[in-house]
Order: sequence, then C-alpha cells, then structure tokens
Amino acid sequence: MDTKELLKKVRKIEIKTRRLSNHIFGGEYHSTFKGRGMTFSEVRQYQYGDDIRAIDWNVTARYNEPYIKVFEEERELTMMLMVDISGSEFFGTNQQFKKDTITEIAATLAFSAIQNNDKVGLILFSDQVELFIPPKKGKTHVLRIIRELIEFEPKSKETSIDEALKFLSNIMKKKAIVFMLSDFLDEGYERTLKIAGNKHDVTGIKVYDKHDQEIPNLGMVPMMDAETGNIHLVNTSSSSVRSQYKANALRLADYFKTTFRKSGAGIINIRADESYVKKLLAYFKQKG
Repeated sequence: MDTKELLKKVRKIEIKTRRLSNHIFGGEYHSTFKGRGMTFSEVRQYQYGDDIRAIDWNVTARYNEPYIKVFEEERELTMMLMVDISGSEFFGTNQQFKKDTITEIAATLAFSAIQNNDKVGLILFSDQVELFIPPKKGKTHVLRIIRELIEFEPKSKETSIDEALKFLSNIMKKKAIVFMLSDFLDEGYERTLKIAGNKHDVTGIKVYDKHDQEIPNLGMVPMMDAETGNIHLVNTSSSSVRSQYKANALRLADYFKTTFRKSGAGIINIRADESYVKKLLAYFKQKG
C-alpha cells in the first residue's frame, strides 16, 4: 500500500470512528471505566441542592456562610489494545475481513480513551509479539496506532494468545483497561488469562465470520489453512465433515467464553459483517 492510499484509508477510519467515540462511546466509556478515586479540587459557596455532607465547616465558620468542598475524579487510566494479526484474521466471506472490523473497533476504543484524556497502547501479536507501542495520549498517537493496524505485516501467521498475555503481564506493571481483539481460534491460555485478569480489567472481543462455524456444501474443494499455509482437499458435501468442522468451532467458542468468565474478564461476540456499535454500547451499559 503506497503512502497516499494508506493516508486515505487512515483518514476514512478516523472520520468514522471519531464520530462514534465523540457522539456515542466517549460518555459510555467514561462512566464504565472509573478513575482511581476522587481528588480535592476547590472550595465554593454552597448552592441549593448541594450535598450537606460536603460542607467545609472551617471555611463556613470563617466566612459565616456555608461553603462546600468540590472533588474531581482522578482518571489517568491506561488502555491497552491487544490485537491478533495472525493469518485467520485475513478471512471474510461478506463485505470485509475480520481484520477490517477489528481495526475499526480498536480505533473507536482508542478515540474514546483519548477523549477522556487516558493513555492508549498497542500490542500486535501472532504466535509472538510482533509490535509493542507504549501507552501515550493524543490524536497523533492514535493515528499512528491506526496506521499500524492497517499496514503492519506480521512475521508469523500462527496464533498464541498465551504468549501475548505473558507479554502483557511482564510489560504492564500498573492496572490497565485491556481489550483483546481476536477470533480466538486458540486454546491453552487459561492460566495466563487468570494472572492478567487479577491485575487488569480485561475484555475479550471475539470477531468472527459466519463461515468460521459452518461451511457450505460446495462439493470437493481445496482449502488453505490461513495460519499454516497448508492446502487440504475437503469434501464439503460430506455431512460428517461439516459436523466435525462445526463441532471444533463450537468447542473453541465455548473455551473462549468459559475461560474468560472464569478469570473474571468480560466478553463480547461480534460477527464481522454486523454492526459492532450496539454490541459495544450494550456491553458498556451492562458493565457500567
């Protein structure tokens, strides 16, 4: 992708996702993810309707009229976006790849964070950590994250959620809001997720294609494993083949749901060809 085309694509995603974060998600994000506490801001004159428990009696006595203490939420939160860029994300049977939907969701979350003056960082992973961008504030920083989400070329096409979670626990010493975006076609990460969930506020966003679970009856067709590159001749007209395919997909889906819930993490399931707006909003409201 040349620079002009890349900038055009970044701009298109920025316009769409900033509008969503400004008008829809910014406020929901703020009310869902609280700051570390309340810090003293100022003293002002009492107004009708103020909580009398906030009256500063020393200042009230000095001026012979009621004054109250005003507190502000101490935010300074950090969001980490953990994005799966393995081969299976470059799959889509409808309008766009899973990767495209993941990029839009990640950009929306990032803009929601900086709108609330929070830091955002990025971990791109396959079966290894491919790229780490430390958390920072500001629009320029988010635009860099979007550029990397669009054009970064991974060294590997395979997946290891376990390795990504180990890296997170090693690199992030303070509590963070963590969104992991993947199709979660992987297993064996329950222990590392438990460790990460004990320290951080973790949410798994599963972005999937409708044909991740079901293959149509197309007869004998060659199929390539996106993560290994191996090509297999598959008889899709066989009901047992289609049943095995579906059973494996349902097993992985159940592993994702059960493992995340056991660790205290949140989950969102989003099909790549459907609107993610309602799903994210519903999750924020429920969590808030």
